Amino acid sequence: MNSGTELILSYFPNLSENQIAQFEKLQELYEDWNSKINVISRKDMDKFYVHHVLHSLGIAKVMAFQPGTKVLDIGTGGGFPGVPLAILFPDTHFHLVDSIGKKISVVKDVAKQLKLTNVEAQQARAEELVRKYDFVISRAVTQMVNFYPWVKGKIKKEDFNEFQNGILYLKGGDVDEEMEALDKSYVVYHLEDYFKEEFFQTKKVVYMPWEDKR
Repeated sequence: MNSGTELILSYFPNLSENQIAQFEKLQELYEDWNSKINVISRKDMDKFYVHHVLHSLGIAKVMAFQPGTKVLDIGTGGGFPGVPLAILFPDTHFHLVDSIGKKISVVKDVAKQLKLTNVEAQQARAEELVRKYDFVISRAVTQMVNFYPWVKGKIKKEDFNEFQNGILYLKGGDVDEEMEALDKSYVVYHLEDYFKEEFFQTKKVVYMPWEDKR
């Protein structure tokens, strides 16, 4: 078992053998793709499990998705946070979208190699989508004031998870100023409360319940 998988297991000890094998395989898949196209910053590859996998799983420390939950990952890039979360929650459906086709090619291949039947990858702009979801997730693709309109009309009314349906957004730095510009209710979870690595000292999950469910 590689050290990255051991790190994931230290925070998520109840993984099945299949999930452990999937997390184990992630790095080689992304290293292979990274040698062809720049999916992840080259200098970041040696910190792959902390900066990308565990960071994505920060959402899971805040919110455990119930089976049958539908999640939209906007601006997924090479598949973060959607792919690690899809491994962790095999009974939750993840729709990963990005406007850049070659990144979606990576996601499709990774999902296929890992046999992730709960991942759907699509090249699309968020505002073009018409389906509705329980949660929208993202890893700081833009300022929340820009992101919020993309989500409009995409959140289901009926809640069946522990949290009310809404947005779960991975963000670094000072979020309050940015969030105040929106004038909506939100909760900030500090990932340093869940993970001891130095990288997480400035990292947060912003949860925003969706109030406008028209």
